[in-house]
Amino acid sequence: MNWFIEIFTEQTFVQAILILSLICAVGLALGQIKIGGVSLGVTFVFFAGIIAGHFGLTVNPDMLNMIQNFGLILFIYALGVQVGPGFFSSFKQGGVKLNIIALLLLVIGTVMALIIHWTSNISLGDMMGLLSGAVTNTPMLGAAQQALLQTDPANIEGANNMAMACATAYPFGLIGMILCVIFLRTIMGRKGSSHHDASSDNTFVAEYHVSNPAIFGKTIMEIRKNADCHFVISRIWKNEKVIIPTSETVIEEDEHLLVISSKNDVERVKTLFGHKENVDWNKKGIDWNAIDSQLVSRKVLVTKPELNGVKLGSLKLRNSYGINITRVNRAGIDLLPSRKLRLQLGDKLTIVGESRSIENVSTILGNQAKELSNPNLFAIFIGIVLGLVLGSIPFAFPGMSMPVKLGIAGGPIITGLLMGAFGPRMHLSIYMSRSANLMLRQLGLTIYLAGLGLSAGAGFFETVFSSEGLVWVIVSFALAVVPVLLTAFIAAKLFKLDYADNVGMLCGSMANPFALDFANPSGEGDDPAVAYATVYPASIFLRVISAQIILLILG
Repeated sequence: MNWFIEIFTEQTFVQAILILSLICAVGLALGQIKIGGVSLGVTFVFFAGIIAGHFGLTVNPDMLNMIQNFGLILFIYALGVQVGPGFFSSFKQGGVKLNIIALLLLVIGTVMALIIHWTSNISLGDMMGLLSGAVTNTPMLGAAQQALLQTDPANIEGANNMAMACATAYPFGLIGMILCVIFLRTIMGRKGSSHHDASSDNTFVAEYHVSNPAIFGKTIMEIRKNADCHFVISRIWKNEKVIIPTSETVIEEDEHLLVISSKNDVERVKTLFGHKENVDWNKKGIDWNAIDSQLVSRKVLVTKPELNGVKLGSLKLRNSYGINITRVNRAGIDLLPSRKLRLQLGDKLTIVGESRSIENVSTILGNQAKELSNPNLFAIFIGIVLGLVLGSIPFAFPGMSMPVKLGIAGGPIITGLLMGAFGPRMHLSIYMSRSANLMLRQLGLTIYLAGLGLSAGAGFFETVFSSEGLVWVIVSFALAVVPVLLTAFIAAKLFKLDYADNVGMLCGSMANPFALDFANPSGEGDDPAVAYATVYPASIFLRVISAQIILLILG
């Protein structure tokens, strides 16, 4: 039996992988347990690592550091790639307001943390750990640790204390946010909840009765040139027939148009075309193929590699095949098609036209889902390389004693965002299925949390159950509740944000998806989730970067 004991105690690479894998397995198993309807999921791996460290399990520090950091890099980069396509579009139109308010929440929480640091004996490193836990953002903790070690490479103890502070604050950040959501639901939920039954996108479908004399007898191309908004005309009821329009189709008085635009442009489109009919074309379950027996609506996948990064207008599909592309779904977000929109592998196009024409277009685009199942490992590794290079570049600023580096957290997430958003323009295939991306993120995060917990486990409980630990608990709960309630009040009073968007924005800014389950227990409508997805990419990026900047400037 000596050999069995040795593989757990002798610090070899086998022992390091064995211990971390065991922590991951136990943490993931226990993370499925629900208490009050909430389970910690992968986050419980963090606490499993703390318990293992508390009972004296150790691995070689160099091996632990390497494995832990590689897990963080995998998670951060995959996260950047996933949110990249929607990152920049989230700032457009209605998303601007939500992201501004989310930024306000970040600023309020950060300023509050700094004030507590300056007026108490809590160190800046510990305060960043408490803030990371209070906002339930472990990538922020990883970035803060890297910045701390960048300024003081020998301060391993400070990095471990930061992890202990985060572990102490995390449960109270989770509970505090849930309590805030329940409180806001009680006082605001019945007043301003708006439930759009549309999908999680910013597009809106409406029927218009042409009654604006200014467009009578003009082609769609001529109308588009003078319009101050972007729209797609999906169908036209002309002479009691439903037709697919082209850019040369002439719009006449009293015709009915089915128009797709952004939600914020509905009033502009109404002014352009005339009367808006009271038919809800956004509700779920509409049989689009029943509108006209000759026209069908189908979803087609872009799977041909040579189309990656190609402008939609260059394919001339509408004029060649008599079809109309009404939406482009990318990474779960619906986009309005335009001639300048660059296609990406995995895009799902909603096409309206005759069945045979759509089949011909499907052949051009590929529409072979199995082609997308092959992982594109080249893009992953070249992205990690570029991210680490970017993170290692020193940026010198006047008045700072040493240059600033983005580090292994900031570099990969910026590279991931840029590759996710602009990779196809360079004809670089960065496509990963959502399940593959989730697998990569969860694997990286699980490994990182296991190593993080193990390194922080020694002395954790002694610290938590001390007078210092009690102060940490009070501070972390305050950081989780006060900024959220203050921002919620400002968003409702000054920005006129309704309950659903307000709560979704707050959960996204605090990186807390668990609280969404308490935002709308009835499950009617998906507005909180839409607002969450709108602000989450920018919020997590700004949290990661802000933690590094604060420690590099004030540390």
